[in-house]
Amino acid sequence: MEQRAVASEQKIDEHVIEACQQGDREAFRLLFETYQSKVYSISLYYFKGDESSARDVTQAVFLKLMTKIEQFRRDAEFTTWLYRLVANACMDEQRKRRRFLPFGDGFMGGQDVEKKGQEKHYERIELADSVKAAIGELKPKLRLPMLLKYVEGLSYDEMAEALDCSKGTIASRLNRGHKILAQRLSHLRGALSG
Repeated sequence: MEQRAVASEQKIDEHVIEACQQGDREAFRLLFETYQSKVYSISLYYFKGDESSARDVTQAVFLKLMTKIEQFRRDAEFTTWLYRLVANACMDEQRKRRRFLPFGDGFMGGQDVEKKGQEKHYERIELADSVKAAIGELKPKLRLPMLLKYVEGLSYDEMAEALDCSKGTIASRLNRGHKILAQRLSHLRGALSG
């Protein structure tokens, strides 16, 4: 799966971007198919598993891409510019909703578990839910760097460019986010080591 995503990302070069900027629908379809799951994934994590919000943000990002792609100046990687659109769309959607959105029941996905391992399984789910909830409670300016680093694996340079701030600001936000998470999740230390 990962290898296929990498291969399809390689198809997105300056010629595809140029074609999109000239209104080529087939080029835009390729762009959409290549990046839809990344945009959705970031949005899903940002909104703590709320699939409706993730779909809304994904749709908003690609609508914006269709209408604003001519503004992409190639002074940065396309993905960096795309991540900035995603970050802005997530914050815009959150401003619209202004309420806590709990994780959906299906967020963990289906996992087959033998009966004798059910207790461990439910402990892991509870632990994962606690971590996701703690990340979800972070302020957006702390949550976005966490998602870009740990979900998307971006470098500090890429995060700084995507969020339009310095690498020092990224490091500071990650540091503050880690401290807040450590404090909020301190009650789980026994579960993490066992």
